[in-house]
Order: sequence, then C-alpha cells, then structure tokens
Amino acid sequence: MKTPRTPFHESIRFSGRAVFFFLGLVLIAGLQPNPAFSLDLLLGTGKAGTFSHFVGRTICRIIDRNAEGLNCTAVPGPGDVHNLTNLQGGSLDLALVDAQMLYDARRKAGKFQFLDIGYEALRLLAPVYDSAVTLVVRKDASVSSLDELRGKRINIGRPLSPVRFAVNTLLEAKNWSLDDFSLVQELPASQSQDTMAFCHGTIQAMLQIGVHPDSRLQQLFELCEADIVDMADEDIRKMVRLHPAFTMVEIPAGTYPQHGKSFTTFATTVVLAVSADLDEETVAAISEAMYSQRRRLASTHPALSTFSLEPDRQPKIGIESHPGVDAYRKRIGIQ
Repeated sequence: MKTPRTPFHESIRFSGRAVFFFLGLVLIAGLQPNPAFSLDLLLGTGKAGTFSHFVGRTICRIIDRNAEGLNCTAVPGPGDVHNLTNLQGGSLDLALVDAQMLYDARRKAGKFQFLDIGYEALRLLAPVYDSAVTLVVRKDASVSSLDELRGKRINIGRPLSPVRFAVNTLLEAKNWSLDDFSLVQELPASQSQDTMAFCHGTIQAMLQIGVHPDSRLQQLFELCEADIVDMADEDIRKMVRLHPAFTMVEIPAGTYPQHGKSFTTFATTVVLAVSADLDEETVAAISEAMYSQRRRLASTHPALSTFSLEPDRQPKIGIESHPGVDAYRKRIGIQ
C-alpha cells in the first residue's frame, strides 16, 4: 500500500508557514536588548590565607553585587613588588598594597632601586586599612617604655621581611644599633618560629605587623605572658611627621581582654591602587560600590572601618587619585 503524498500546494503552504515562523523568531530576537557587556577585573592581594587576601575577596564580592557589569576576582600574589609590577604592566587592574611600598616604587627606593621599571601608571583609589607595628614584650622582661627595650633579647626577622623593615625604621628613629641589645635573632614568622622563641623566653621582645584585633597576638596574651609597649614616643612621632607613608594610630582599650588599656603605635596604610589605564567610568563605579557598602565592609573586620574616600585621608605619597575617584567625589559632594 502506497503512502499518500501531500498535495503540492499543501507542501508550499507548509513551507511558507515555516519560513514565516522562522522570520518571526529572528525579528523578536532582534528586538530584544543585547546582553550587558561585562568587564572582568583582577585585584591583586597578598598570599592566600592572609588578611590582604581576605579583604580582596570581600571587596570583589562588593563590586560583583553592587557595580553593574563588573566582575571582580581576587588574585593572591607573593608580595607588593609582584602586585605593583603587574599593576604597572597591565596584568592586574587593582591591587591592595602598602603605602610605603607604593611610595618606594614611585621613588625607585628600597626593594625597587634595582628594578628597571617605571611605576608611573599607578593611581590611588582609597585607603582601606592600617597595618600597625606593635611592640610585644614578655611581662618578665620589665619593659614599660620604648627606651627600656635596650639591652633586651629581641627578634628582628628575616632580611627584606616587613618585620626587618620595621625594626630598621625603629632603630633609625631612636638612633640605636643592633649592638644596643644583648641578643639579636633573625627568626621568621613561618611555622611560628618567632612566637615559639618568645614563649620559651629565648627572646624577650618582637614586633608584630598587622591589623588589630589579631588572633596571633591574642594567643600570645593567653599562652605566653605577653604585654604591649606603648610607642607614643617623641622620637617615633617625629619620624612619622617626616615620613609621608607613616601614621600614628591608637588601638582602643578592650581590643584584647588581657590588655585593658589603649595603646599608641605607628602604622602604614594599605591602599587600593588602580591602573591609570582603567577608564574613569569603571573606577567611579567601583568607588560608588565600595562607598555605598562601607558599613558592610567595616562589619567584616574592625580594621576596615578606616576605609574612606575623603581626600585628606589619602596618604601623601606623591601618587594622584584616579580621575574616576575624583569624579565620584564631586558627584556626591566630597571635597
């Protein structure tokens, strides 16, 4: 039995309906708005597990949720030199870096003096948090002031480490040398080598670099009879006045239950730096997202309450603000 064929005119009619349906779909698709353009941003941070990386991830979440068309990824790196070099070269769009390192990069000083790279394409977006230098001593060392540190057993950290830089800064401010101490160790923080020596009494004093409150410092209070020495010292204040990357900070009473008093020390500011090549509209959108969510940012850690877009809060290190930040400030009336 033969299968009945579709009449020729019916076939034409069916084909015509199919073509009309297809053209309709094309027309409808053409009337729909194009998908929004999305810009991927790379934000350089410290190593994974550091406070810097935690902050970078927090900032990226704020950007992703509050800046339309921007996707942000926090990229951990080995340090500020790496991040600044990649920011200058265009491999990163933003980076969390220490103001001291940014200051040295522009002046080709410190770790940057032998690098054949110019760092002119760096701009400031905002200060994010302070990285404080805290003098921690054993209670049995009988050190109640900075001047009483002389003659004690101290740790100065590894060469080129942040601790070594802070120790050298302190020695210069006080006009001291390593000969002023009875024992000098070069112990790193890795594998808790410095804190173990402190707890066992091999060293009596060490510098702790970072934000407050600090869980590592809290452990020293609980397990090792630690105390903090106030650095409201005239020599330190003079050093801070003369150095644009430093600032005096006060850690409020109650930050650590075992240390009921407030204390003063000096710090550098960790800033969000941005490439000068990033367009003004994008930087303004990042600024708006962070400023509108500044309370949420501060709620993740007390140290982040220092985030600000106020011009007078910017470290005076010779790096200009990005025009996108200036445009956003102008829009919301921050002068």
